[in-house]
Amino acid sequence: MRFVLVGCGSLSVLTGRMLAERGHEVVLIERDRDTIDLLNDELDIGFIHGDGTRPAILREADPEATDLLFCLTRDDQANIIASLVARSLGYRRVVTKIEDPELEHICAELGLADSLVPMHTVGRYLADMAEGQDIIELSDILRGDARVFSFRVQADAAVPLADLELTDDARAICVYRNGKDLMFAEPDLRLEPGDEVVVLVRAKQLKALRDRFG
Repeated sequence: MRFVLVGCGSLSVLTGRMLAERGHEVVLIERDRDTIDLLNDELDIGFIHGDGTRPAILREADPEATDLLFCLTRDDQANIIASLVARSLGYRRVVTKIEDPELEHICAELGLADSLVPMHTVGRYLADMAEGQDIIELSDILRGDARVFSFRVQADAAVPLADLELTDDARAICVYRNGKDLMFAEPDLRLEPGDEVVVLVRAKQLKALRDRFG
């Protein structure tokens, strides 16, 4: 698979290194030439020198050949702009990192379904640990070809959960409303725009779900 990352922060470098070690093609976009020169010997990946919010630079990264674009700069606004530009250029899937939780609903309204708030994830993990809860890694649960897929409900998909007509190899597990309210996936649950639906699916059906729900 081929992945493009915008920004050379610690999260971007760590993600790029892991993907490259797993045999994937990785391209990193960075506006600072000195940073690229420092990382060039450390990472076995490709680099593009330029501003990742600019259409010409994102087009150079080849949207059609890219499976997923990560927007991981230290600037929330830059990540949102880069994500919107990338989507307009035809990138199949875009992940948008934001540090300010108040911007999460903005991402949802803009259709950026794969928004990532690192502090939420870390905070939840530490709170569970502090309470003495057993913390099970997702990788310990998902075995074989099992995968988890999630998507945001758009206005035209605000129907009862049973009417989504998922394939035989996919099952809705739960729904998050307002970004945090957990609801179990009852067939008669009526979805609302902005809901996040979490689906357990076989790996071979992932592409079909992404094509359908974006």
